[in-house]
Amino acid sequence: MENFLIVCKQVLILFVLLFVGFILGKKRIITEKGGKVCSDLAMLLATPCVIILSFQQPYSTVLLRDLLLALGVSLGIHVVAIGVSHILYRKDDRLTGVYRASSVLSNASFMGLPLQQALLGQKGVLYGAAYSVVLTIALWSYGVLAMGKKEEKIPFRKILLNPGSMGLVIGLLLFVCRVTLPELIDSPIRHLAALNTPLPMLFAGYYLSQIDMKKALTVRKNYVAVAMRLVVVPVIAVAAIFLCGVRGTLLVSMMVSACAPTAIGVAMLADRLEADAETAVNLVALSTIASVVTMPVLVALAQQFA
Repeated sequence: MENFLIVCKQVLILFVLLFVGFILGKKRIITEKGGKVCSDLAMLLATPCVIILSFQQPYSTVLLRDLLLALGVSLGIHVVAIGVSHILYRKDDRLTGVYRASSVLSNASFMGLPLQQALLGQKGVLYGAAYSVVLTIALWSYGVLAMGKKEEKIPFRKILLNPGSMGLVIGLLLFVCRVTLPELIDSPIRHLAALNTPLPMLFAGYYLSQIDMKKALTVRKNYVAVAMRLVVVPVIAVAAIFLCGVRGTLLVSMMVSACAPTAIGVAMLADRLEADAETAVNLVALSTIASVVTMPVLVALAQQFA
């Protein structure tokens, strides 16, 4: 019950922000151009700042080992998730790409990290930050490949040198070199990182104000994608790492990240790539609502096996 209430609280906070964006969109205070600005600021500026800050911890070889292990496990989860999504969605088009990306990429940064802090403490947050790093890189690589125009070749440099991977490189260098950012730099980065949750939710709220939710509820594929994101993918992925011997805080933390609803970044990236942003936003909204029930159950299950 305690875990259920913690998850419900986090979801409600997100929905308040989303509702604000919805009202601003209905009142035309946020326009299409303003929505794109929110998307760009979150993806290109706020998210890298969050990743850099996650590595601002005292250096130790044990911490580095745990961090590398968490990065490896997170990568494995995403590989499994991509494999499962391609087995289910076989048609090769941009709409299928939206469904694939929505099934693979979770809202681990916005929903997972607060929950990991409440349930698992600082070590759980460290593992969650590692997952968020892999998630961000996957968004800018797999997400672009899945939802981008097939006739356009995506330069490998663009996939590699994305905001997420650059944040990872900077953060790791600072961590390994034992560099603590001075307050003059650290404080602005923290202020920018604080935008990582409200800007995406305002963006999602704006898009919800422009679409027909009744239509979203009548699309059968949406329910399949939500089930994939919230139940099928996290259960298969976490079961795989359990069979590989992962236990304890790492297992629970990975489940929290893996079973979070569809990443709002999928909708933002779909908008940037001129894919089906409406479907992506629908999946974000539907999966976030359903996660109130599924996340507490799966997290409790992971705690039993940890």
